[in-house]
Amino acid sequence: MKVKVVSRILEANDRIAEENRKRFKEAGVFVANLMGAPGAGKTTLLEETIKRLKPHLRIGVIEGDIVGQDDADRIGALDIPVVQINTGGACHLDANMINEVLDELPLKQLDMVIIENVGNLVCPAEFKVGEDIKLMVLSVAEGHDKPLKYPLMFQQSSGLVLNKIDLLPYVKVDINKMRSDSLALNPKLKVFEVSCSSGAGIDAWAQWLNGLRSQ
Repeated sequence: MKVKVVSRILEANDRIAEENRKRFKEAGVFVANLMGAPGAGKTTLLEETIKRLKPHLRIGVIEGDIVGQDDADRIGALDIPVVQINTGGACHLDANMINEVLDELPLKQLDMVIIENVGNLVCPAEFKVGEDIKLMVLSVAEGHDKPLKYPLMFQQSSGLVLNKIDLLPYVKVDINKMRSDSLALNPKLKVFEVSCSSGAGIDAWAQWLNGLRSQ
């Protein structure tokens, strides 16, 4: 019985996600769902990405957190449209949460919407929200065991940012294993090694993201 209930929840979510997707498509907006654990550096990466994409794309952001609006304030300081969703305890954003805030964004005036999901390595990958693409951030400080421990997110994502590579001299982690295990789970995964502190790798990441909309 429990499995059937979960199945119905996911089916209902997928129907709303398809409604969201149609609305984004009608507005001509490309949507990316950015996922990763708490502390992976999602918001900082998003800030640096927006700085590089803003001259080329009109970007809006949906920020997901359990409580608070610190991340939305940081993104809003870049002078782009941003909406904060507080889940109140839920460990992910779902399609209905996204649907409820779409009127808060000027969709027809945007080229791309980036959804920063709630920090979690499991649940966000299970729930579609109407996105065109799922993206993932993994900090090297989280350890090279994460791909094999949390495979679904790696399998669902099209792009993976191995973040905080400036910490490599100070942490016991095998970044080559991180990369190889990720690609074993998803051979089509595009992997970027990035440091938001030094700026290493961010231009290549932003250029790739910019190119996705025209594909």
